[in-house]
Amino acid sequence: MILSVSRRTDIPAFYFDWFVKRIQKGSLMVKNPMNPKQIYKVSTKPDVVDAIVFWTKNPKPAIEKIDYLQPYPYYFQYTLNPYDETFEKNVPVLEERLKTFKQLSDCIGPERVVWRYDPIIFTESRGVDYHIASFTMLAEILRYYTDTVMVSFLDDYRKIRGNMETLEVRAPRFHEVDTLMEAMVKIAERNKLNIRSCAEKRVLIPQGLFPGSCIDPNRIERLIEKKIIKRKDKNQRPNCECIESIDVGSYDSCLHKCTYCYANCRSEIIEGQYKNHDPDSPLLIGKVAKGDVVRARKTESLIIKNRQLSLFDD
Repeated sequence: MILSVSRRTDIPAFYFDWFVKRIQKGSLMVKNPMNPKQIYKVSTKPDVVDAIVFWTKNPKPAIEKIDYLQPYPYYFQYTLNPYDETFEKNVPVLEERLKTFKQLSDCIGPERVVWRYDPIIFTESRGVDYHIASFTMLAEILRYYTDTVMVSFLDDYRKIRGNMETLEVRAPRFHEVDTLMEAMVKIAERNKLNIRSCAEKRVLIPQGLFPGSCIDPNRIERLIEKKIIKRKDKNQRPNCECIESIDVGSYDSCLHKCTYCYANCRSEIIEGQYKNHDPDSPLLIGKVAKGDVVRARKTESLIIKNRQLSLFDD
């Protein structure tokens, strides 16, 4: 089993104490996003958790307690964009985020920190030249602290459409996508970074950009030095290449409040959710209430028995 921590909210930034307590307790609970009265109990024991994938814009609070993760293989998806508070309201300033990126990489190794340049947003003042300059600057700084960068364009989620119209965000034109991707591939190669796309609808292989997996079976196999069962995650977007995982987060609970984020709603709802967070609860937000139905989620290791990873495996 792979734990996704989390696509729905930034647990390393705001809820890492809770997560540490849950791995110490041996289990946590997750509400069904489509039916909050339905709750799943998920084991966090090392014998069934093959790896943990963290998603974050600010892992600084997690670095201080990183030793608690020692029984688990894990890596971080670290989103680091060039945007200001227009799009990312409550993330630390870029200089501080770069410092934290280096600190995390020095602590756990570059192979366990994946850089996300995501989403790529186009406005009249943020076009091809803006992104080429920004990506070049960041790649030259981060080249020694990661081996991979994931890129993707902003998706048109109905939930964020109003925000994007207010900020005059536009869809990139086809020739702009081609030009930018060709340039980014060359910049990545120059800085010895593997570059992959994340859940892109358009095939960008002619530009040199191949699809990648954020929850990546190949990276996980390298971490654990064993082969695993690779089942595509059917709960993600059609073009997503990730394998199956269990996400332990809750929507509308991330205090970064990024205007482009599909996982967040109105600010007052986020604040209310955060106030309902109890570090001692098995749930990230709130507690089990009367009428809730709790079921154990079937969990098992994905490791293929008697299959040690060898130099001859693909």
